[in-house]
Amino acid sequence: MNANTHIPALDDGYHYKVMRRAIDLLDDAEETLTLEQIAEKMGMSAAHFQRLFSRWVGVSPKRYQQYLMLGQAKEMLRDHATTLEAAHEVGLSGTGRLHDLFLRWEAMSPGEFARNGAGLVIHWGWFDSPFGAALVMGTEKGICGLALAAETGEEEAMRDLQGRWPGAQFEEHAEILRPWVRKAFGVADDGEEKAPLYLIGAPFQIKVWEALLQVPSGQVTTYSDIAASIGRPKAVRAVGTAVGRNPVSWLIPCHRALRKSGALGGYHWGLPVKRAMLAFEAARAEGQG
Repeated sequence: MNANTHIPALDDGYHYKVMRRAIDLLDDAEETLTLEQIAEKMGMSAAHFQRLFSRWVGVSPKRYQQYLMLGQAKEMLRDHATTLEAAHEVGLSGTGRLHDLFLRWEAMSPGEFARNGAGLVIHWGWFDSPFGAALVMGTEKGICGLALAAETGEEEAMRDLQGRWPGAQFEEHAEILRPWVRKAFGVADDGEEKAPLYLIGAPFQIKVWEALLQVPSGQVTTYSDIAASIGRPKAVRAVGTAVGRNPVSWLIPCHRALRKSGALGGYHWGLPVKRAMLAFEAARAEGQG
């Protein structure tokens, strides 16, 4: 994501709620709905819905519906997927530069991970995001957790992240995290240092998450491609488990990992969120093309 790329501001979680309702309507529709039909079902004027929709996605509702169709993931995989081997070849690998996020990252050592977070002070706070309420956690080294609560609920999201590092001390302190969160979502680009990301996981998990960080926005990969890229081609199931244990949703883009068949597979924070993320990225990639 470059400095000119717009992403909905962090106070635009309302737009995700609107889009989530629209997705439900489109899923239930037996045919493509017009702008006027969708707006009527949403209880809005066509003009108001169009403004909200265009700000959030940047393409027409008709085009967006195409990205939500069940076959869209397969089409992305067939026509737009970038294998991780190709990503290496074109220079997308490495920790110094990510393709679409204002991030720098480092990983916890295996010994530190084995201590279950003992000795760590982890700050947390709630933020609005383009995909609903986001619980963000971070140490002094950077963001270590990001949960999306639109489907699971806030209480479950908190329980989930805190349970990953049972030995840590958790303190609410949103203001410490806010500058990092704004940079990570591409809202703030003041030319200063990138937002730090601190990966807390087992060595195998971190290898999988590193591979995910190399998949460009608007493109997808498969669990088998990830397994091959980390030198474990037969460990597809273990890769799927590691993808599901990614503690930093959106920033480590586990939503871009699909089954080889093109099926979406699971998503820890709810399949509607995954589908919204993929549609959002694919539509914006087209709009910027």
